[in-house]
Amino acid sequence: MRLTYAIKYVADMDRAIAFHRDVLGLAVKFQSPFWTEFDTGGTTLALHPLTGDHRAGEVQLGFAVPDLEGFYAAREEKGLDFTMPPTAQFGRTLARFRDSEGAETTVSQA
Repeated sequence: MRLTYAIKYVADMDRAIAFHRDVLGLAVKFQSPFWTEFDTGGTTLALHPLTGDHRAGEVQLGFAVPDLEGFYAAREEKGLDFTMPPTAQFGRTLARFRDSEGAETTVSQA
């Protein structure tokens, strides 16, 4: 398992882009009003507008595993509470589970 991205929910996309680009010096990989990605090396930092489920400043982690179906199949053995089974979204298959603190975490096929 490896960390592939961190999503930060923001109240003002333009202000957040300017901060991460101009103040922190991160290179923009992709930019839109709904999703922006920065190149940080091995892990992508993504900005997403806040939603009813996510507050400004909240962060959601995304991991990749070599065998998503196997990881999901072992959920009871691992004690994982999945909020979404493996589902095709955004051109890849993703699943979501709650971590030890109750935060939703995304996992995809590496």
